[in-house]
Amino acid sequence: MNAERTFSATAGMESGCPLRVLLLPGWLNSDAAHWQSRWEAVHGDHRVEQHDWLRPLRGDWSMQLEEAVLAADGPVVLVAHSLGCLLVAAWAAHSLNTAKVRAALLVAPGDLERDDLRQMIPGWAPIVRQRLPFPALLVAAGNDPYCDADRARQMARDWGARFVDAGPSGGHLNGESGLGDWPEGRALLNDLLKES
Repeated sequence: MNAERTFSATAGMESGCPLRVLLLPGWLNSDAAHWQSRWEAVHGDHRVEQHDWLRPLRGDWSMQLEEAVLAADGPVVLVAHSLGCLLVAAWAAHSLNTAKVRAALLVAPGDLERDDLRQMIPGWAPIVRQRLPFPALLVAAGNDPYCDADRARQMARDWGARFVDAGPSGGHLNGESGLGDWPEGRALLNDLLKES
């Protein structure tokens, strides 16, 4: 675990500054049992706080991400869950600071073009499908209740992200999935950084 912490804190030293991991939770934020919260505690990653976790506004969330990227002294890696994945795509389509992003780990994107979810979280459809200007890896499970596996694969293709199948029973890959510290996810992130 210490080796992972050291790698995550020092990868991408080309600017002379350590790589900063920005955590992008989805709707309602990530609770204490969520792997993002555990990564924040164990690895010292930085959560991008939003003004309103209950009623997310795409423009406001994008501005918060923009400010977090600009505040970083060096390169960043984006680690997004659910709505956070859609945030990455929306932000990348408009930001002039995408060159600061070394890579993005996108986990269990929500399909907010689905009628029931679009009504629950308005203003995010259509999903931005522009190819991401940085390396990305998308992880999704076959039984995610918020996104059909084929839709997740299509998002990965649209965004130019490599797709990783988390298996048939991972659910939404959140606190309820029993992932704990999710070392498999951290290994995927470290491999992505080595490749980028």
